[in-house]
Amino acid sequence: MVSIVKDKRPVNLDIGTMRLPITAWASITHRASGVFLFVGTAILMWMLDASLKSPESFAALQECLSGPVAKLVIWAVVSGLIYHSLAGIKHLIMDFGIGETMEGGVMGARIVFALSVVLILIAGAWIW
Repeated sequence: MVSIVKDKRPVNLDIGTMRLPITAWASITHRASGVFLFVGTAILMWMLDASLKSPESFAALQECLSGPVAKLVIWAVVSGLIYHSLAGIKHLIMDFGIGETMEGGVMGARIVFALSVVLILIAGAWIW
């Protein structure tokens, strides 16, 4: 049986050439920060384990965490937590029916990005 309808949909989409709306970026970064936090949790659990083994391992971890690379890792994990939490709160608010329109979604995404930048900078100042 031959189909009369012509299918003009593209076979392969080049995501690099697409202009995604801010709501799409908010969704993508929320998912990415969740994956990042999963990995970051393993790092934090390792640090907790190392801090509880003995007074010597606690002192070694303290010395390790005073370095710039460790501070950068901690800042990255805290930044992921800040963004993911704010985006999650936005999703919960939308689940209550607030901001479900396109305009509300755009405004919510902008608020999440703006608050995230401010809180991440504050966290960076606190950590460094």
